[in-house]
Amino acid sequence: MLISAPRRGGGLYEPVSDINVTPLVDVMLVLLIIFMVTAPMLTAGLRVDLPQAKTAQPVDPKEPIIVTITKEGKVFLGHDEVLRDQLASVIQTKMGADRDRVIHVRGDRGAIYGEVVGVMDQLARNGLVRIALITNSRADVDDRPAAPSIAR
Repeated sequence: MLISAPRRGGGLYEPVSDINVTPLVDVMLVLLIIFMVTAPMLTAGLRVDLPQAKTAQPVDPKEPIIVTITKEGKVFLGHDEVLRDQLASVIQTKMGADRDRVIHVRGDRGAIYGEVVGVMDQLARNGLVRIALITNSRADVDDRPAAPSIAR
């Protein structure tokens, strides 16, 4: 019986010129898991018992401007009712040159969603873009029944 050496380019054991990416993917996944586990540990600070100062002032003493939308669609600036068309100009007058104050928008639970978005849109169109939506915490929310579904 004659045994011949395999020829290049043909035969059973041919050299493979493709790159095997499986080990690379395995190493990358292991590194990803290691970084996901260690990243939260790196951001944690040290516990320090800070001293109390009696004359300390808050860093940001500016009170926010509070806009409230009732379920009837009325708009209030603080405790004063304001026409929706005049809201942005009244807020700009109240702010003066200080444009860094935040506007807190409080919409009643029964208010129409479009009214709240309309007020926010009007403020944004007038350059008042530091807007925050105010909600109750989950503990304060009562358990209302879900809205009835429409039967078909």
